[in-house]
Amino acid sequence: MHLHHLTFLPFLLIFFSGEPTPENSRVTPAKDVKSSTASHSDKPNATPAATNLMYQSMDGGKTWQDISYTLPENEEPALFAGESGLYLRYNDKLYYSKSNLKTPVWEKENDVDPQYTGDHPFDGSVAFNPSGVTAFGWNVQVYQKMNPAEGEVWSPVYPGFREVMSESRRNWIGTVFETSDGTILVGGGGGLYKSADKGKGWKHVMEHGWVSNLVESEGVLIATSSGGIIRSTDNGEHWYWAIREGGVGIAVERIDGGFATISYNTKTKSRSIHVSFDTGKTWNRIDAGLLPSPNISSIKQIGNYLIVGHPDGIFRSSDMGRTWVKVHGSVDNSMTASIMPLTIGSSNQNPRVFAIYVSGNVVYAVARRAGC
Repeated sequence: MHLHHLTFLPFLLIFFSGEPTPENSRVTPAKDVKSSTASHSDKPNATPAATNLMYQSMDGGKTWQDISYTLPENEEPALFAGESGLYLRYNDKLYYSKSNLKTPVWEKENDVDPQYTGDHPFDGSVAFNPSGVTAFGWNVQVYQKMNPAEGEVWSPVYPGFREVMSESRRNWIGTVFETSDGTILVGGGGGLYKSADKGKGWKHVMEHGWVSNLVESEGVLIATSSGGIIRSTDNGEHWYWAIREGGVGIAVERIDGGFATISYNTKTKSRSIHVSFDTGKTWNRIDAGLLPSPNISSIKQIGNYLIVGHPDGIFRSSDMGRTWVKVHGSVDNSMTASIMPLTIGSSNQNPRVFAIYVSGNVVYAVARRAGC
């Protein structure tokens, strides 16, 4: 099915966008919160290790510790974080660590699909769903961890989905999401597919454009798409525009009482951050206190704080985005010892940015190339 009633939504978005005033959205300089580099010298015969690739904060984003030395490879990883653990991906290799450790301890995973011989080995993503951990990617196959007592091998699931997806030339998977009632939604280059019978049968509920990330709160679904941020109130059967600014949707997150999103605004040529506290009916922008940038990476909540990854560094808000404090320097200036005010003109010059993740009570920041 197609998106409905989209012609009038830009006007509705203008009507409902109660943007905060600049006076209430300024960056507040902090005093002496510091970042530190973790030592790995206590390891026997320690060899030079990676730095400035991955940080963690165990105090709600106030201070940050460089844990790059724990990484199994000296390059930027892809990180996937859930309550049950952490996964790293380097090309087609996956590593796992429990999330309740002082610092991560990475163990190499079994191959996701050792029998696959196509053009794209596993180079995709990991999702944490109620039924278990799933992996998916460019080879248009979904895997799930099976048989924990036997080493937790990855096994293909949803056998009929690959045939359905192969009908589309845009055959990549961007997300696998289970709703609160067990409905499975799979988004990707071919739009969005829905299964109400645990993956046996599939319905193509959105055919145009791509769908990547999904979240749910109070029975409402919010997703990123190639046209912006979309919303469904009937378990993914029909979708309507929530935020449409000319560009793509970047991120959607659940926060206390609602949602937070990042999308690209083609007029300002920058990414905007919005929050909603009425199940996505109306949205307010909360990025007026940050320098405009096309490379804002992510937004997460930890406790009472919102944390944003920005090309100028990592920023934290204690008042739902009315004011922001810089709690860590940018990737290329990450060793800055104390929090500093924003430097005008710097936000579009950094080629890398920290992406933010949360697992349990720990916040992680991982350096990555700026962009989608």
